[in-house]
Amino acid sequence: MSLFQPLTNRQANIALTVLRVIAGVTFMAHGAQKLFVYGFAGVAGSFAQMGIPAAGVVGPLIALLEFFGGLALVFGLLTRLAALGLALDMLGAMMFVHLKNGFFLPQGYEFVLALFTMSVALVFMGPGQFSLDGLIGRSKGLVPTTALPLPNAEHGRKRSAA
Repeated sequence: MSLFQPLTNRQANIALTVLRVIAGVTFMAHGAQKLFVYGFAGVAGSFAQMGIPAAGVVGPLIALLEFFGGLALVFGLLTRLAALGLALDMLGAMMFVHLKNGFFLPQGYEFVLALFTMSVALVFMGPGQFSLDGLIGRSKGLVPTTALPLPNAEHGRKRSAA
């Protein structure tokens, strides 16, 4: 692998897998904390203190979204849908809670922004071939999910002056 060579489909798919799994595990951990440590009542109470509208409904929904959405990312199942939900989750967290605290942690938005960016990248790029979505697509005879367009005949050739 050279620093100046174009990215191959395999490299892009490996990168998407790493991105998807790390983002997924991170969301799962935060969802598990909300579900199994704080519980629905604790999450709803925290969300209410932070000024989140309809905290009694939104808090438990976010806990479930983060846990099961993270699980979906890890396995690459319904990836774009899960990533969209998680991106909206992080956008809400940024707007309602973290933005007013500036960029840096522990209260700032830098971590939420990173998770938002990972989620948006997965919405646009998809899960890559090494995913359940890719496996399902291949089993249905669909073109495998690739991160990059397949190279055309002109790629890598210099044009000659005629």
